[in-house]
Amino acid sequence: MVDTAAKSSTENVTHANRTDYVAQTGPIDVDAPPAHVDVALLGRKLLGTWADIRLASRELAKNPDMQRIEGLPLEEHRARVFNQLKLLVEDGQVHRAFPRSVGGGEDAGGNIAGFEELVTADPSLQIKSGVQWGLFGAAVLHLGTEKHHTKFLPGIMSLEVPGAFAMTEIGHGSDVASIATTATYDPETQEFVINTPFRGAWKEFLGNAARDGIACTLFAQLITGGVNHGVHCFYVPIRDEATGEFLPGVGGEDDGLKGGLNGIDNGRLHFTDVRIPRDNLLNRYGDVAEDGTYTSPIASPGRRFFTMLGTLVQGRVSLDGASTLGAAMGLTIAITYGNQRRQFTAGSDTDEEVLLDYQRHQRRLIPRLATTYAQAFAHDKLLVKFDEVFSGKGDTDEDRQDLETLAAALKPLSTWHALDTLQEAREACGGAGFMASNRITGLRADLDIYVTFEGDNNVLLQLVAKRLLTDYSKKFAKADAGALARYVVSQAADRAYHGSGLRRLAQTVADFGSTARSVGQLRDPETQRELLTDRVETMIAEVATRLRNANKLSKQQAADLFNSQQNELIEAARAHGELLQWEAFTEALATVQDAGTKQVLTWLRDLFGLGLIEKHVAWHLIHGRLSQQRAQAVTAYIDRLVARLRPQAQDLVDAFGFEPEHLRATIATGIEAERQNEAREYYRALRASGNAPVDEKTLNKKK
Repeated sequence: MVDTAAKSSTENVTHANRTDYVAQTGPIDVDAPPAHVDVALLGRKLLGTWADIRLASRELAKNPDMQRIEGLPLEEHRARVFNQLKLLVEDGQVHRAFPRSVGGGEDAGGNIAGFEELVTADPSLQIKSGVQWGLFGAAVLHLGTEKHHTKFLPGIMSLEVPGAFAMTEIGHGSDVASIATTATYDPETQEFVINTPFRGAWKEFLGNAARDGIACTLFAQLITGGVNHGVHCFYVPIRDEATGEFLPGVGGEDDGLKGGLNGIDNGRLHFTDVRIPRDNLLNRYGDVAEDGTYTSPIASPGRRFFTMLGTLVQGRVSLDGASTLGAAMGLTIAITYGNQRRQFTAGSDTDEEVLLDYQRHQRRLIPRLATTYAQAFAHDKLLVKFDEVFSGKGDTDEDRQDLETLAAALKPLSTWHALDTLQEAREACGGAGFMASNRITGLRADLDIYVTFEGDNNVLLQLVAKRLLTDYSKKFAKADAGALARYVVSQAADRAYHGSGLRRLAQTVADFGSTARSVGQLRDPETQRELLTDRVETMIAEVATRLRNANKLSKQQAADLFNSQQNELIEAARAHGELLQWEAFTEALATVQDAGTKQVLTWLRDLFGLGLIEKHVAWHLIHGRLSQQRAQAVTAYIDRLVARLRPQAQDLVDAFGFEPEHLRATIATGIEAERQNEAREYYRALRASGNAPVDEKTLNKKK
C-alpha cells in the first residue's frame, strides 16, 4: 500500500508526539510496549494454517485473465467465468480435495483455503468453481463409493463434465428433507425413474443448470417396494454432450439476470420419467439391490439423512472464509481512502482534515475491522476442524456434529457482517464508493446471496440453538423440575452448560463502583469471557425452562410452544457464535510474540469483546449483569480504544496482504493522496506568492 500524507501525519502520533491522542484516550502506560505493528508477521498470522496455499491462490488471482471485468453483459460474463474454470484446471488447484487414486491431493483444508481466495478475482468464479468441484464433485466424492469415484470423478475434475448440484427446490429451500422429487426403483429394468411431480418440485437456483451443465447430482426421495427411504443422491445426465440439448424427459429454464454473481448460469431443472441405471445411486449411506431391497449402514432414517448432508458442510465453511475476505477487502479500500481523503478545515485555517481523523469515521470502520479480525481467527479454527474430520484425523460422530454446529454458527455471522461492512465501507467512501471501478458495490451485490447459500442464516442458527438445548438437557437429564427451576433462579456461578466451546468459569461479575475500576475490570479478558459466556448460558437456560413440558403437550401445542421461543433461540445461537469468535481471537492473541503487535491486537480484541457487550447492553442491564455506571464505562472505553487504534488502522488493513491486483479499486491506489497533495501544494504556493485572495470573513473580522 502506498504511503500517504495522512499516514505520515499519524506516524508522529504513533511514535513520539502523542499529545492529541492522549487527550482523547487518557494517559498512555509508559511501560507498555510501543504500539507498532509488525505487518509482515501479522499478515502471516492472518493467512492461517494454509498460508502458502492462500498465497499461491492470490498469485493466481493477480492474472488479469482470472479477474472480473465490470459491466460485462450477462452472456459474456458467463462465458468468461467458464473459461476461467479451465485455467483453474490447468493450475491444478481444483484437484486438491479429491482422492489420490484419481489424481487428487487429499488435502481437504488446503483445498478450501485456496478456493476462498478466488473471491479476490471474482466472486462468480469462486462460486461457480464451488458448484463444479465443491458441490457437484463433492457429492460424488462423499456420497458415492469407489466405483463412482473411478467412473465420474476424472471427468468432473478435468471439467470435461460440467455439472449442477440439484438439491434445492422452488417449494422447499432449506427444508431438504421435504423435497418432492422422487426416484422410484423399477426392479424389472433395474433403473430409477426420476420425476418432479409438480412445479414446486422443480430444482431451482442451480449453478451450471442454465447453460454449461451436462450432468447433475440430484437429490430425491428414494422409493422402492412402495417404501420411501428418504432423501438420497443420484448421478443424472441432463444434456447431450455433443449438442448441448436437454436429454429426453429433462427440461429447464434460465434464471436470467440476478442481483449479483451474474457470471454463473443459474437455472431450474425438471424431470419427467427420466430413467437412470441402478448404479447411478450414490450409495455410500444407502443401497438398493437388483430385486429392490434397500439396505443402509445407518438404521435411523433421521440420522442417515443428517449424516449425508453433513458430508457437504464444506460449502458453509468456505462461505465463512470468503465472506471474511470480502469484508477485509472493503475495509482495506475504505480505510486506505479515509487515510488520504480530506474534508473540512476543522482544526486548521489552511489544511483540511483527513476523514479517518474524525471520531465518527473511526467508529464506523475500526470496530468492524476488529470483528473481521475475530472472524479470520475463528475461521482458521473452523477450517482446521474441517480438515481433521475429512482427513480422518478426527472423524467420530461427535467430531462431525461439532463441525456442523461450528459451521452453522459462524457462517451466518460472517456473511451478515460482510454485507454490513461493505455497505458501511461504501458510505464511508462517499460518492467514490458507489463507482463500480472501486469494487465495493460489486462485492456487496455478489456477496448478498451468501446469507442464503448453503442454508438460510436464521435456519442455521436454529440448528445451532437445538444443539445447545440438547447439550443443556443432557446436563439435567436426571434432575427434577424443582432442581432445574432452582438453577435458573439462582444463576449459579458454576455454569450448567459447558459444551460446544463454552468454558467453565467460577467467578461472577461484580461492580466495584468507580469508573476507572470498571474500565480496569472490563479490560480483563476473564471479565469479557464471563459476560459473553453468561449471556449464552442464561438465554439457553431460560428457553429450556419454558420448553421443559413440551413433551407432555400435543404435537400442535408443542410446535406452537417451540415457535414462541424461536426468536430467543436464534439470538442465543448468535451469541454463541460471537463467543466462539472472541475465544478464537483470544487464543490467536496468546501466540503472538512481537510486543508491539501483541499490544495492538489486545486493544483490537478488547474492542471486539466490548463491542459485543455494548451491542447487547440492554440484555446485560435487564439481567443485572452490568450496572448503569459500568454500561456507560463500556461505551466510554470503546471510544478510547477506537481512538488508540486509529494510528494503526492502515497497518491493520495492510496486514490482510491484498495487492493492488486483488483490490482493483482506484481510490486505494494512492491516487487520492496524490490529488490531495497536489491541492495542498497549490494553495501553499499561492499563499507564499502573496497572490492569494483575501477571505471576505477575514475582512469582516478586521472591521
